[in-house]
Amino acid sequence: MDFIFIFGPSAVGKMTVGKVLAERLDYKLFHNHVSRDFAEQYFELGTESFKALNRLIRFGMFEIAAKSDLKGFIFTFVWAVDMADDEAYVDKIVKYFTDAGARVHYVELFADQSVRLTRNRHPDRLAEKPSKRKLEASERVLRYDDENYRLNTLPGEFPERNILKIDNTHRSPEDVAEEIIRHFGLSVWEQQ
Repeated sequence: MDFIFIFGPSAVGKMTVGKVLAERLDYKLFHNHVSRDFAEQYFELGTESFKALNRLIRFGMFEIAAKSDLKGFIFTFVWAVDMADDEAYVDKIVKYFTDAGARVHYVELFADQSVRLTRNRHPDRLAEKPSKRKLEASERVLRYDDENYRLNTLPGEFPERNILKIDNTHRSPEDVAEEIIRHFGLSVWEQQ
């Protein structure tokens, strides 16, 4: 199995690129908001109950997916790379897959904030992520996170992770997906 971990700041295109990869490779995509938005239907964001349900869904999925016969699995995440807690969280996720013998591929996306603010309003994003439909709040969080966290790596950071870093400011999701497929030597799915 291949495990593709796509990370980068909000509205950079992680889910969109992940969808293209999932389709071309016949992998399954579990974007960050699947568990988050589900939990938020029942519990207020940030509460202990919310965190517990989000964690239960997310890590339950990782445990089951890693041991499954899936060809590949994709997860997207906003990783504050300068925070030790976030790094430990990423390591915990990845461990499910490495323990099961999966090949792990890290993809980091980055784009200008102005482009991300435009993408934040894209209909596909709003359809998939209910919590992003409150646009003013969503944009406020995007700007806050950019100002308070480092959401992209520095040159040479985490060399052991062999991260493919892509500027997708002016690139299509299809083009970015093709670069990922080529870089990691992934096999494109041929529909029968």
